[in-house]
Amino acid sequence: MLLGFNGATTMKSDLQGDISAAHEAGFKALELWAAKVDDYLHDHTLTQLKDSLRKGDLAPASINSLEFISFRTPTDYQKVQARCRQLCEWAQALNCDRLVVVPSPTPEGGATRTRIRNESVCVLRELAAIAQPYGVRLAFEFLGFGWCSVRTLSQAWEIVRATDRPNVGLVIDTCHFYAGGSRLESIVRVPSDRILIFHINDVEKRPKNTIEDAHRLLPGEGVIPLPQILSRLKATGYDGLCSIELFRPAYWERPAGELAEEARRVTLKVLSPFFNVA
Repeated sequence: MLLGFNGATTMKSDLQGDISAAHEAGFKALELWAAKVDDYLHDHTLTQLKDSLRKGDLAPASINSLEFISFRTPTDYQKVQARCRQLCEWAQALNCDRLVVVPSPTPEGGATRTRIRNESVCVLRELAAIAQPYGVRLAFEFLGFGWCSVRTLSQAWEIVRATDRPNVGLVIDTCHFYAGGSRLESIVRVPSDRILIFHINDVEKRPKNTIEDAHRLLPGEGVIPLPQILSRLKATGYDGLCSIELFRPAYWERPAGELAEEARRVTLKVLSPFFNVA
């Protein structure tokens, strides 16, 4: 398993700071936070970014993320498509083959599961067609929060299966898996080659319907049943990217290198009973 670091974990650090922190902590992969790439490109080039990642011995594991892809107005959806193309151009230039894409909130007035599925499938097929010439795979990430249109692994897998495109797969994030009430048995129903990214984290003890990104914790410090999740993940045969993704504002105040080092140390402790980690 390849252990990666996600730029959301150190949100106040810039992209070069993320590269330095991840390298010094011993990571071999970095998920690039898209807004940080935007900032970086104000006075750098993609060639410089590729060189910086190479010097840091870091694989660009994904670009994260293209947000709220569904239920958009025609004008806004054109912007989503344009942004998808831009992010895919970045990915191709960086030899990065994954782009995380995120479903939208449920429309006002609600939507049936069938409507959500049909909308999501339509959008994913269109974005997959944009991504395909660039050699980019779309990693569809369900969000377990109550406002999101796609909240569970089973629902997301139903959508990805119906999309039926070889360059569309899933992200499983432990926070979203837990908060949305996904069931452990749903993990083993997904073929390992359709799981493109695994995000690991933990959360505070609180009612699931009150969980937000700010309640995330380092792996092993909260209440998510990580051993049970990891055992099911291993049973699928998955041995790909495991990335530490934390949105906790208190962590953002810490030095990026210090946080990256601790994150790697505690995550290895959680993963090591189940996976050999690079």
